[in-house]
Amino acid sequence: MALGNWTFTVSVSDVDESLCPGEPPSDYVLRLAEAKARVAEARAGSADVIVAADTTVMDGDTLLGKPADAAEAVKMLRQLRGRVHRVYTGLAVLNVSTGQLLKDLCVTEVPMRNYSDHEIDRYVQSGDPLDKAGAYAIQHDEFHPVAGLSGCFASVMGLPLCHLLRLLAKLGVAFNDETPSRCQTTLKYSCPVSAAILRGEPVG
Repeated sequence: MALGNWTFTVSVSDVDESLCPGEPPSDYVLRLAEAKARVAEARAGSADVIVAADTTVMDGDTLLGKPADAAEAVKMLRQLRGRVHRVYTGLAVLNVSTGQLLKDLCVTEVPMRNYSDHEIDRYVQSGDPLDKAGAYAIQHDEFHPVAGLSGCFASVMGLPLCHLLRLLAKLGVAFNDETPSRCQTTLKYSCPVSAAILRGEPVG
């Protein structure tokens, strides 16, 4: 991960992402993050530290995963338009040599702007929404679906870096102290919650 100057290998973990009956979104993303870490463990070296994450979008009582096709992406984006929803990202960090696994959760309230049907159609035609929970990428250069965010930008992208640093510190894994500021510089976002997260305070 370039922002932390870590050397890493991407290991795709194919897990069943079905929601269990009555499962809260927080439990869901934490369960899948751990499942991904366990799958990756079988391919990892003894000195490796595995980082796994899972993200989902919750609009009211409705969980929005990745759209099955373009039509469903359009439906999701219309549903979210002009409203505030929540993004849940679960993190699991596994120290292979010790077997220690730690998990953390980031919940971010996301206010969507009132984009037009034309903008939705153009964005969906790009193909970008089809592998995204809730059918959008907050960082998309042209679509810019979110307005007035006051939480963790990186979490909505799928990897809350300050939460990751908090877990690494608990595992005794060294990291670059400049990572949070690099994250904000790269995302062009002045994060109001970074310091609180690093102090271990609940956010969201």
